[in-house]
Order: sequence, then C-alpha cells, then structure tokens
Amino acid sequence: MNKPVVRKLRCAVYTRKSSEEGLEQEFNSLHAQREACEAYIASQRSEGWVLVRDQYDDGGISGGTLERPGLKRLLEDIDDGLVDVVVVYKIDRLSRSLADFAKLVEVFDRNGVTFVSVTQSFNTTTSMGRLTLNILLSFAQFEREVTAERIRDKVAASRKKGMWMGGVPPYGYRVESRKLVVDDDNAAHVRWIFARFLEIGSCTELAREVGARGIRTPRGNRIDKKYIYRMLSNRAYIGEAVHKGESYPGEHDAIIDRETWDRVHAILQESPRKRAARTRADTPALLKGLLFGPDGAAFSPTHTRKGDRLYRYYVSQTVLKHGAGSCPVGRVPAGEIEGAVIDQLRAVFRQPEIVAGTWKAARVQDGEITGADARAALQQLDPLWDELFPAEQARIVAMLVERVDIGTNGLNFRLRMDGLGGLAREMLAGDMGAAA
Repeated sequence: MNKPVVRKLRCAVYTRKSSEEGLEQEFNSLHAQREACEAYIASQRSEGWVLVRDQYDDGGISGGTLERPGLKRLLEDIDDGLVDVVVVYKIDRLSRSLADFAKLVEVFDRNGVTFVSVTQSFNTTTSMGRLTLNILLSFAQFEREVTAERIRDKVAASRKKGMWMGGVPPYGYRVESRKLVVDDDNAAHVRWIFARFLEIGSCTELAREVGARGIRTPRGNRIDKKYIYRMLSNRAYIGEAVHKGESYPGEHDAIIDRETWDRVHAILQESPRKRAARTRADTPALLKGLLFGPDGAAFSPTHTRKGDRLYRYYVSQTVLKHGAGSCPVGRVPAGEIEGAVIDQLRAVFRQPEIVAGTWKAARVQDGEITGADARAALQQLDPLWDELFPAEQARIVAMLVERVDIGTNGLNFRLRMDGLGGLAREMLAGDMGAAA
C-alpha cells in the first residue's frame, strides 16, 4: 500500500527581544526562543514541516513597530514565495500592536502563509487557530475604526479653528510649518485671474488667455476652464477654511479681498449661456463662421484686454485643440483680417465688371432691377460703410461673403452672388440708410 505524499511546508522561525541586555551572552533569549521553535517544527516532521536555513532575528527592537531588519527580510522572503509557515515563541514576538498584527496577517493571507505560536496553542493551520485569529482581527478592526473617528473629530475641530489640515495647497499658497503661506509670484497670477474674470465674465475665454500667458498649475499641467472655476470658488483665497460646506476664519492670509470675491460670484450666479451671450455681444466678429485656415479648420473669434484696451483675434480650431505650432497660421489680429476683407468688398463695389455680374444675378430673382440700378445701389455702400452699426456690418458681410481662406501667402474670399443681388434690392428699396 502506497503512503500518501505529504507536501513539504517550509518553516521560518522569527525571534525578537526588546532590550539589548543579555544579547552578548553565549545563550541568550533569542537562542532560547529559536530552540523552542525548532523543537516544535521537529515534532511536526510527519506533517511535512522542514526548517529553512535563513534566520530572522531582531535583538533590542520594540514590538510596537514594523521597522525591524529581521522582520523586513522575513516579509520579503514571504513575498518571494520562500516560506509556507512562520513560527514564533509567542504572538507578541511578532507584534505588540493589533493594527500592525492585522497588517502582517494581510501579508500572510496574500501569500498563503500560516503562522504558529508554540507556547499559546495558536496555530492558523487549524480551525480553532483561525477562529482565535478572526477574534483578534475583529478587535483590530474596531481599534482602526475608533482611531479613524478620533482623527475625523480632530480634523473637524482643527478646521473650525481655521488650521490647515494637509493636502494639496491652493494655487498661490505654499505650506510652511504646517501652515498656508502666500506665494507672492503665484498669488499675483491669482489676483490677475480674478480681475480678468470681472472684465470678460467667461471661464472659457479666460482659460485661453491663461494658456497664452504660459500660466500653469504647480505640477506643470495646463489650466482649463474647470480649474479656473474651482479657483474662483475656493474660499481659501478670502482667508477662510472650509469643512463639510461650512466656512470658518482661517489662520492664513487672504489673496483676494471680499469686494472682488462678491463681484466675481455675482457673475458666476448668472447662467453660463447668459454670460457667453454677453461676451459675444461685447466683441463683434465680422468673420465668425466664414474664416478658414490652410488646413481647412475654422477660425474662432477671441479677445483679450490690456488695461482699458481690447485686442481681438481669430484663432484656428487646430491650435485650440492641439496647441501652438500645429497650424502655420495659428492666430491673426481681427482688425487686420477684417479690414482686408472689407477692402476687397469695397473694391468689388467699385469694379463695373463685378457689378455687371451682380446685376445679372439680381435680374434672375427680380426682373425690375436694371444694370445701372444695381451699379448705383452697390456703389453707395462704399461711402456709407463707415456709418453702419457693427451689427449691420456683420449682417452685410455674412450676406456677401461665402468663405474666406487664409494662408501663408495671403487670403482669398468667395462671394455669394445671390447675396449681392439681394443687397442690391435692399439698397434700391432704401432700407440700408436706416441702419446707419
């Protein structure tokens, strides 16, 4: 009859002594612990237990910490799959802390390792040993939860006193001696962002300007509109500490004054659609939806302010999506490109051959318009243009221009012939003068 094959269990003995007293003796406490453990392993030889060669000893080290050289080597060998059973003289040789004991058990369980205390009938290879272990771990879990509650209460009490309780400091601050301190360089950026938002009222537009200025987060990431919105809503900038939605006077200095904060939040309380509509109304764009770059991507109107002056631009969607350098013509001044298109339109009004073509297009729709009438009507636009309201100028450009393509060598625009005819009829009817 064949005997069943018994699987070998590699056993590691761990010993520890708190004080260094007696370690110099030829036979000290560590030796006594090891001798008892090795004898227990020998008694389990029929179960396949074998002693590993490596010794894991910590002399003169407290059991209240896991920072022990011998224990670290043991845990490394366990992770490397070199140990099946850990044998100790008493449980407190492994750890005196329930929380640390629970951490060690997690490592053991993860690697399929059991452990034995030779003097306490504690053996996780048996059902009774596992029951005892579960009771101990339940107490460890209770200790962790009570500790967590104490920490939460401490954080809440500290927050109410305005103390900084850790984490990533708000942009514009740094941490010194566990307190928030104003970082002058970045604080200047914060003040500019708040002031600029009061001028334009748009986080989207502001994010573009912030990017153009090269302002980035402390970690070097791009600042987007969500980041700006969080900045504008962070009460730390007015010297307050927030805990669970409640604000308390903070220990740190404010970067933004209360009046600026209130004005910013009066704007933020408006709906984003209303703010976007107001921003567009304040910055008329004659070529919106008409201007395209050499790669075929549309150009979008944008603007910036320096002091009391407004600077308008058209920026390629390619640049907005992929960054500067992604388009050979990334951004153009709005005044220059709009002026060039208007000059070409005025040249059209003055050229008889173009006007003749316009009249033909108009005659298709309205037989009462003669060539002379169309020429006279369109030529009136040249002196009248500067007197038109911006909204009316934009309407006429949208009526006359189908598309403007801008490249490295200049621009080319395509007319709407039906638009020219319709405009001629409006001029003859006398509707245009009312818009001036």
